[in-house]
Amino acid sequence: MENMDNRANNRMVLLLIAGIPVTMILGATWLWYFVVRGDLDVVGTLGTANRGMLVQPPRQIAEVDVLEPNGSEFRYLNLEPKWTMVIPGQAGHCDTICENALYQTRQIHIALGKEYNRLRRFYVSETGPDSTRLDVRELSDKRPVPATFASFLAQQHRGLRPLVVDAGGMDALFAEYRTDPGSWYLVDPSGWIMMRYNNDISYKDVMADLKFLLKNSGD
Repeated sequence: MENMDNRANNRMVLLLIAGIPVTMILGATWLWYFVVRGDLDVVGTLGTANRGMLVQPPRQIAEVDVLEPNGSEFRYLNLEPKWTMVIPGQAGHCDTICENALYQTRQIHIALGKEYNRLRRFYVSETGPDSTRLDVRELSDKRPVPATFASFLAQQHRGLRPLVVDAGGMDALFAEYRTDPGSWYLVDPSGWIMMRYNNDISYKDVMADLKFLLKNSGD
């Protein structure tokens, strides 16, 4: 009788152990469902150490049609997985706020040193570089102002990738940019726009976020 009781107890323990992974999967699925719907603010509830402003829920860049300046299709997920700084721009021109955002993100990128190649930068606007006017009297680093926006990117921002998105796509991906034009965004290696920065967030705080993410990311 005692042996039967022991076998029954052992079976119960095995069933409980086997059920743990299933329970975890169901729980995670339930949690993610409500986070995506916006019904649950996990970060706000648990607290966070990041300095940037979280985009909640995150926005997937692949859900919007993005083009190269020549009109060909661009696919983020076909690229090497990297963290990406995305600087939105106004249609047709890049003013002082735009130029300063490009300058600041360039300096942050350079300051990463040995981690430089784990990050990249995109400039996204409704118009390509050849159809965009550089509308500034001087550059943030006091260098001479190039004649065109395209030459400005080529000379001052080597490696930055310009992309084109229509007005609806800009609003879908960068909703805050219209009212806070100094905003720029951080995209994770899987294409999720997950953090926003502006002029109110210091250079040191941005660096702290990036170093933390790169340290704790395999990409």
